[in-house]
Amino acid sequence: MQSLIGTGVALVTPFKNDFSVDVEALKRIVNFQIENGIDYLVVLGTTGEPATLTSEEKEVVIETVITTNNGRLPLVLGVGGNNTHQVVEELKTRDLTAFAAVLSVSPYYNKPTQEGIYQHFKAIAEASPLPIILYNVPGRTASNMLPSTVIRLANDFKNIVAIKEAAGDIVQALTIIQNKPKDFLVISGDDMVTLPMVLAGGAGVISVIGEGFPKQFSTMVRLGLERKVDEAYQLHYQLAAIIDMIFEQGNPAGIKEVFKALGLADNNVRLPLVAVNEDLANRIKKFVDKIVI
Repeated sequence: MQSLIGTGVALVTPFKNDFSVDVEALKRIVNFQIENGIDYLVVLGTTGEPATLTSEEKEVVIETVITTNNGRLPLVLGVGGNNTHQVVEELKTRDLTAFAAVLSVSPYYNKPTQEGIYQHFKAIAEASPLPIILYNVPGRTASNMLPSTVIRLANDFKNIVAIKEAAGDIVQALTIIQNKPKDFLVISGDDMVTLPMVLAGGAGVISVIGEGFPKQFSTMVRLGLERKVDEAYQLHYQLAAIIDMIFEQGNPAGIKEVFKALGLADNNVRLPLVAVNEDLANRIKKFVDKIVI
């Protein structure tokens, strides 16, 4: 899965002021990624607000990204949930021909045991026609997929090819990197620790900040993969402040404020999410103006 090495971005779903999907803004954002060095695009990840999209709106987002991308970059589709049967049915019935892999989040809200998490992904692996990227994000799911469970899944199912690791625990990430099968990819799901993970043997990132600053962030990851440590850390520290800012009042409210400052899309998010406050919006705009100028 060489196509998953480097910088992927979790695309936002831009909304108009009436909160309908802004197709033209989504096209601009996709082209912005492609023109500035991003390696692959993730559709309907958490950042895309799929929890508040209708099934019809999800189809609009998927088709818009496929058409705009026009085969230029590999695409990954978010297909996950806490109803195992429903996820399996989607994988069996959805047309996935445009996608290189699926990203599937560890089940949330139910709080399964490690065995429950294993059995969930076993069912998905047996149903999926595409390679699977596991997604561990305990801050959202209320349960942590332990390294032992990840390694067990990686060894037992050849189509489980990677994990997006977003536990915010560098020691946990290192444990997976140390014990994983040779070709299994450990992908950062935390922008702030992306470079340390890459330098430790990680394969790159599925990023939020990367879609706001695709040239700088993808260059940082590329330099890290090339072991050009000093140059990579220069870019890391250049972006560190804005990484903190975009998550300060929740994702994707922060990154949507970046897109507003860049003139690519409005900053609208759907309830129960709300836009960032005026203070943070001003700080984000000031940072964007400094970087862009």
